[in-house]
Order: sequence, then C-alpha cells, then structure tokens
Amino acid sequence: MQKPLLNWVDNTYVATTEWDLKLVSDTTKFIPVTSPATGEIVSYAPLSKREDVDLAVASCKKAFEAWRSRTVKDRIQIMIRLHQLIVKNADHIADLIVLEHGKNRTEALAEIAKGNETLEFALSLPQLMQGHILDVSRGVACRDSLNPLGIVCSIVPFNFPFMVPFWTLPIAITTGNCLVLKPSEKVPMTMTYVMTLMKEAGLPDGVVNLVHGGPETARMLCEHADVNAVTFVGTSAVAELLMKQCRGLNKRVLALGGAKNHLVAYPDCNIDMTAQDVVSSFTGCSGQRCMAASVLLCIGEQPTLIESIVAKATSLTAGQSTGQVGPVIDEASLKRISSYISQAEENGEKILLDGRKWMNKGGSGFWIGPTIILHNNRSDPALHDEIFGPVLSILACDSKEQAIEIENANPYGNAACIYTRDGGVAEWFTKRFGAGMIGVNIGVPVPREPFSFGGINKSSFADSDITGVDALNFFTYKKKVTTKWAPPEEISWLT
Repeated sequence: MQKPLLNWVDNTYVATTEWDLKLVSDTTKFIPVTSPATGEIVSYAPLSKREDVDLAVASCKKAFEAWRSRTVKDRIQIMIRLHQLIVKNADHIADLIVLEHGKNRTEALAEIAKGNETLEFALSLPQLMQGHILDVSRGVACRDSLNPLGIVCSIVPFNFPFMVPFWTLPIAITTGNCLVLKPSEKVPMTMTYVMTLMKEAGLPDGVVNLVHGGPETARMLCEHADVNAVTFVGTSAVAELLMKQCRGLNKRVLALGGAKNHLVAYPDCNIDMTAQDVVSSFTGCSGQRCMAASVLLCIGEQPTLIESIVAKATSLTAGQSTGQVGPVIDEASLKRISSYISQAEENGEKILLDGRKWMNKGGSGFWIGPTIILHNNRSDPALHDEIFGPVLSILACDSKEQAIEIENANPYGNAACIYTRDGGVAEWFTKRFGAGMIGVNIGVPVPREPFSFGGINKSSFADSDITGVDALNFFTYKKKVTTKWAPPEEISWLT
C-alpha cells in the first residue's frame, strides 16, 4: 500500500480528520498520484476540506507578526540555508519529479536549478527593499518602505513541480509574508518533501503551509477572508475565472494562463541551429510547458529546414534519461493530444512525424512521441488550440507581414521567436510580435532574474509579471511617511 500524503502545517504533517490506510482508495477523500511512465499509483494526496484550509491560514496568521518583525537580512539567513539544502538534496528532489511528473532526469535537475535562481534573486532583496528618503520641503522629509501584504497563497500547476512554486515562494516569504501553497494534485510529492527542507533550514512554524486538493481547495483559498493575495499558474480559462473572483473580493491577484507560441523562420536562418532549437523547444519536457514551440511559420517554402527538423525529432527516443522524451502527465492528456493529431489527419493535413506510434508499443504509462504536422488549412484546430504536448504545427507564409498577421491573431501572448541572421529583420519582428517574451534565435525565451516572467493577452490575467522585481512589488505595499520635526522658517501650502 502506497503511503498517503498529508497537509503540512506548523512544520509538521497534519490531518484534521481520522483516516485509515484501508480507505485511501476512496477518491472522495484521497486523490491517487500516478507515475506517468508506468501508470502505477505511487501515492495519494488528500482532498483538503475547509477545516484544513482554515487551519493552514490560521497557522500563517499566528506566525505573521513575528515573521514580519524580523529584518529582511535576518530572513535571508534562513533562505541561504534553504538554498544550500536544495543543492545538497537536488538528486532526491529530481527523483521525485521524474517519478510523479515523468520528465527526464536532466530536465528535472534543470528545473531545480532554475527554481533556485529565483531564491538567489530573493537574497538580493536587502538592496532592493531599502526604500527612498528625500527632503521635499524645508523641514519636511518623505520616506517610503516596502511592507508585506500578510497572508498570501500560491496555486501552482503540474508541469514544473519545483520551479513554479519557487517563482513565488522565496520572494513572498523573504519580503515578510506568510504563504499557503497548493501544489497540483497530480504532482504533490515534490513540494511535500521540500517542506521538510524548509523546516531543516530553520523556517519558523507557520510561515509556509501546504494543503493538497483540487479546484475546490483552490476556490476555498481564494475566498478565505484572511488571504490578501493569490498567485496562480494554469489554463487561461481558470486564470480568468480566478482573477475575476479575487478582484471581486478586493484581493491582489496574479494569474498566468496558457500559450500558443509562434516561431518564425526567415529564409536566411541557420538551418542546423534553427532545427535543433525548434526540436528542443517543442519536445522538451514532452511539450508540457507554456514556453514550448507550438507553431513554426516558415517565410516561403523551406524544405531543407523542415527535413532537418523532422530528422532530429525522429532520432529522439522514449525514456527518462538525458536527451530522451518522457511521458505526458496522465491518460486524459494523452487522449487530448492524440485527438488533435487525428483531427488534423482527418482534415487532410500532412503528418510528417506521427508520435501516436509510441502509444501502441504495448507498454504501460502515458507515452506519445514528437509529432510534426504540415498544414495547408489555416483553420485547423491544432494551429490554434493549446495542445500541451510534443506537437509542432508548420505553416508556410508568403511574407513576413502574413507571419505577423497570423501570430498577432492568436488570442494568447506568451512567447514568440524569430530565426534570422539579419539584425534588421530581427528588430522588425521583435517590435511587431504580440507576446510578452520574445526570442531571437532562442525558442524558449525565458527571462532570467532579475527580469520578470510573464505574457500578455490571454496568457496573463494579472497586473504584473510573476518573478523578479515585479514579484517584489506584487508581494508588498508601499508605505509613505512624511515628517516634520521643527517649525519651518517659511510658511508654504505644504506646511
């Protein structure tokens, strides 16, 4: 019998109701956690009840005053130890990511390193939070300071069990907030383990609490009267609903949605570099990332480039070792991805590489290989919908103007890239792409700290990006203090 997980509150595992191991298969109380590689159940996550959410928020509330009263330099000492513990235990964290998410080991280790980069940015906050002071009139001074909001929560997706929680957690708590984290019910094991590292690093009880569950748990967190701000990463439909719900309750909200990223290949692009980059972009993490390439727009006919992309993608193998393509998260995802391929084929689109062959090898798990579709019909759903799998759609365009028209018409606005050797061409596209993150010869243009991560349009229902300086501003409010200690020598309207 696999060991069920519990919520983590006050630096310990807790459950608000009695349960028996014999009842863990009751999905009204527990959610089975499956290995995407084998389809086997590896653990169970509880469906947290309102009592669990209330307990986690109350724990944050109890810890907040003492935590906010510490200096930011004092809080950072704990974060330094946490950083060291993550590095020390990276192999074990990677094992959990590979087990519950399915990505290959190199991708898992890279995810940990990228999450730790946000923690490293948080270590610079003493230099960024020092505020300003100025004599604004004779005898009158103004100063400002950044202050924590109080209790905040982060609702995170399955595709990066470690990195996405760390987009928010280090900055939120280093600025003095207390945080309730709800990992995806599909990948709850990674952050449950990381909670033990936070305790080992010396994080006080109640500063970070973890609750499990599905949409209902997320809704209860958003509605809780003592939660002052919410961050969310997931689908656009849910992000928009959550944004409206939180703003209706006068809460700060930072909700990131989906993507349909377009890459443009100009005729002068470096064939080998472009092909390798496109393949890495659409197959990396099995295409289960919001930065993955979805559509390649070729300016003119480019058979040599397409042949190179197909050849490189064909050489990839299934597995979880370096360079291999792992499974997708679950059966529902597998069916959705394969249905888009089948629909494109039925619509007369040309399947240059068919990843459905991986589904029929007789093994277990949720495997689908790299798929490349050459489109003639601009209305095919695979060109427009977020598939979230290793599927690349290719479409030839008559001109750069037509490519921009297609990219701009897509309702998302996460990322876009231009492949070219010409700086003027690159500048033309970067000025016209309708996306928040732009690449030049880089198919996964993720900004690195201190730059912030985030898209526009239906990729983001937020007033700011989620990492870097934008996260600092999101998790704090500015207090302005105006002082006068002596009568002014001259009377003015201000005095």
